Amino acid sequence: MGKQFDLFGEEIIKDPLLRDKFIEPPFSVLDTKSGSWQKRKLLWKAIGIKSEVGRDSVVIHMDSKAKAKNTAEYISIFDPALAEVLYHWFVPEGGNIIDPFAGGSVRGIVANYMGYKYTGIDLRQEQIDSNREQAHDILPANNQPNWYVGDSNQVLDGAWQRDFDFVFSCPPYSDLEVYSDLPEDLSTMTYPDFISVYRSIIKKTCRLLKTGGFACFVVGEIRDKRGNYVGFVPDTIQAFRNAGLEYYNEAVLLNPIASASMRADGNMKNKKLVKIHQNILVFIKP
Repeated sequence: MGKQFDLFGEEIIKDPLLRDKFIEPPFSVLDTKSGSWQKRKLLWKAIGIKSEVGRDSVVIHMDSKAKAKNTAEYISIFDPALAEVLYHWFVPEGGNIIDPFAGGSVRGIVANYMGYKYTGIDLRQEQIDSNREQAHDILPANNQPNWYVGDSNQVLDGAWQRDFDFVFSCPPYSDLEVYSDLPEDLSTMTYPDFISVYRSIIKKTCRLLKTGGFACFVVGEIRDKRGNYVGFVPDTIQAFRNAGLEYYNEAVLLNPIASASMRADGNMKNKKLVKIHQNILVFIKP
């Protein structure tokens, strides 16, 4: 058998940890700090993905010292290597992906670059304009992600002409990051209002998922104004169950420590652990 090469022209070396077959070992802990992960992330960035563009109006709610240090570094940018791995694991060849909280360009560009067909919905025209501009710089004109501008809770009520193989998103974490002042923006709502609309969007998205198809949300816990966790992770699980899906996989995504070590001392004054992970929740439509 001749040499095999990946998307970036890198030779695939047989790996006892299954990376040649699965990109990353299909374990329930994904470590973004590892050398192999960081290498793939840099390769994706090298093709020109700039997911932070179009997000300069995002407001981050955190303590004033952290915000004063460097607000920009706290704006969440989706990891292209994570998108690559999850698409490889859960989407059939040439499959259709729908993302009801599209945000930046990463998930769409990575999907179409890999040969899938991505459809994303986002409220903000400036974000979609930025995404489209980046995609045209990176992908052929006949292989562009399909981004809609609008409120997913309304757009998903339309007459859709296709079913999807994979639901994939990283939704707003309530008001942790506020993306706009639009009244339908979930990040501007109180948590009870947020979770009500969030459930509705998940249910409407899952109606478009094929039987046997998977849904995956990347989420993390968030705190209320008193500093207590609100239960966003279990609320997300219940929302998918209410939509008729079954809870199938869960994994922990370990993030780089970055500024966490500098925040640890302040956090522990209130006995709060510094969060350096996210939750990857996977569901299946029976």
